[in-house]
Amino acid sequence: MGKSENLIINGSGSYPGGRYDKISIRGEGTIVNDVECSIFNVYGTSEAVENVTAGSVKIIGEVEFQGNIEVKETLVMGTMKVDGKSHLKKVKILGLLEVGEKLSGDEATIKGSIVVNGDVEYETFDSSGGFEIKGLLTADTIKVGLRFGQSSAEEIGGGKITVKRKKNSLFPFGKEVGFLTAKVIEGDDVYLENTNADIVRGNMVKIGPGCQIGLVEYTNELAHDPSSTIKQSQKNKGE
Repeated sequence: MGKSENLIINGSGSYPGGRYDKISIRGEGTIVNDVECSIFNVYGTSEAVENVTAGSVKIIGEVEFQGNIEVKETLVMGTMKVDGKSHLKKVKILGLLEVGEKLSGDEATIKGSIVVNGDVEYETFDSSGGFEIKGLLTADTIKVGLRFGQSSAEEIGGGKITVKRKKNSLFPFGKEVGFLTAKVIEGDDVYLENTNADIVRGNMVKIGPGCQIGLVEYTNELAHDPSSTIKQSQKNKGE
């Protein structure tokens, strides 16, 4: 293809996909074929009917991608919905991200919330917002700060998993606290607060305050805050 151009949408209408340098949507725009671009910014409302590949995506308004997307750097301050798979290499969510299938990449920072119908796979996953993951959450490093509301995943797996309750800075004296729910949590080094889980497995397991755990299986060490409930624990022999 020849030189790339910019696509600036201020009004509303449908536009063809293709290869662009920069796409900027301030009105309402629908893009009807596959799109490849360096920069994709949405300040208004947008819909892309097919697949999108971009260097950077910034969503301040609302966007729905009906196919799969692949992006190096993503910032969501508004609402972004992806019906298919999302490979977001480095992503920061201050608003809402909804993904119909799998979400994957290198580095995820969640200060808003995410809802994912499939699995979530990252190298580092850092959430101080909320998440609802219907499948597995896996990452080498998982840090979860629970401020308010429920976060949940079917299963959580990683190297180092740290789940802590955070004081809500807006309501520091409020009763509102966050909880994490998962069927299985499995890691090398696991520290949990305010967590409800059927099974927790790890080498080093520390169950902090506010937890309800069915079974803990540990290889090296188990520490247990007296305010938490562990129905059953067993020490496994190393491999």
